[in-house]
Amino acid sequence: MSGKNIRELARRNEKERQGKRGAGGSAIYRIWLDHEVSRFTNQSLSTVKADAARNAFGALGKGIVWAVVDTGVDRDHPHFDLHKNLDIDAPLRHRDFTGTGRETDDKSAKQACTAKAGHGTHVAGIIAGKFQASNGNRIIATVRQRNESGVPTTETIEGIKEMSGMAPECKILSLKVLDDEGKGLSSSLIAALEYIQDLNGNGRRIRIHGVNMSVGYDFEPEWFACGQSPLCVEVDRLVRSGVVVVVAAGNTGYGYNQSLARGPVAAGQDLTINDPGNADLAITVGSTHRDMPHIYGVSYFSSKGPTGDGRLKPDIVAPGEKIISCQSGQAGAEGEVASPGASKSARRAGEVRRTKPPAGPDAICARYKEDSGTSMAAPHVSGVIAAFLSVRREFIGKPEAVKDIFLSTATDLKRTVYFQGKGLVDLMRAIQSV
Repeated sequence: MSGKNIRELARRNEKERQGKRGAGGSAIYRIWLDHEVSRFTNQSLSTVKADAARNAFGALGKGIVWAVVDTGVDRDHPHFDLHKNLDIDAPLRHRDFTGTGRETDDKSAKQACTAKAGHGTHVAGIIAGKFQASNGNRIIATVRQRNESGVPTTETIEGIKEMSGMAPECKILSLKVLDDEGKGLSSSLIAALEYIQDLNGNGRRIRIHGVNMSVGYDFEPEWFACGQSPLCVEVDRLVRSGVVVVVAAGNTGYGYNQSLARGPVAAGQDLTINDPGNADLAITVGSTHRDMPHIYGVSYFSSKGPTGDGRLKPDIVAPGEKIISCQSGQAGAEGEVASPGASKSARRAGEVRRTKPPAGPDAICARYKEDSGTSMAAPHVSGVIAAFLSVRREFIGKPEAVKDIFLSTATDLKRTVYFQGKGLVDLMRAIQSV
């Protein structure tokens, strides 16, 4: 209502009230301003209390290096410019393990920082980096919604002031193990972990403090005992050498049970932890809601324990639903935002809204997108541990102690332990516990 409408309504209400000589009282209880609202995109920062730890302890990840074993990280994304997250000093060097193996070090490093698939860039943006909209610079986020017919559509939102990783000043080492189609071999993952061992002198000098592995494969009991596959063994060996290894539990926690009365019935599935999440010493992460974990609990898709040999997994949960982070690569023609899953026909139908270029010749348009999965939950834990180590440096090189701290300080979501592990990761409580 306009101000004129409100004043006229109040005048008529007062006249009516006086006409009844106080018998009926006022029909208007109170008039509120209709405030303009905007979408809050960094909910998961406060969900894991990274914002509180940042303000209270300056837990920004400074001096910590985290390896992202994934599809590569897009060096050109402005999210990583402010703190130079991808600028690392020798002997550290980004590396591509999907090539022929005959590439020069410079070519391999360049390929590792080129990410057409985008998954690794999204993961790295959750761990570290920061971008602020100012001086004509803009943030544009691509998100998925359902229209009135229930059909998923893709649209863009603007007006976001800042996007930040859990540990914005943490350095990122990109180790590319999946190709541009998101495919790879477990031998590439093992080679990447061995490379970290070499850089760390097998634990004699910790240069890489942690690893994030939002990649994996279904556990195959016909081939290996649970937690004893070559990849799991290598993960445990890396942890024993002093490196924190955080892995995604997997997205296979939802399927069908065969019901006698109704046939196939959709249901949550236990014993669905993926490798290398079965590795005993890894911190295996399941998914929960980005800002209402106590209400919604564990995500339906999140892989659930126990392990095949009866151990508790996942260890912990973190936000993994509808997480907004870096979108790799360039936008399409005419400013159209590239979005996974958006077909050409959908784009022609207007399901992907077009955006204007940034104002000014030097202005930057930073693009982000929404994604879901335990692949998004794991980097939340990697980021908060990086932030923790930056202010509790006596725990560098002690990954098993770090795991104990974060599991013992997690928030119980009142779900079964084979769904939630020890509960929701809590950075503030972890720092204060030591």
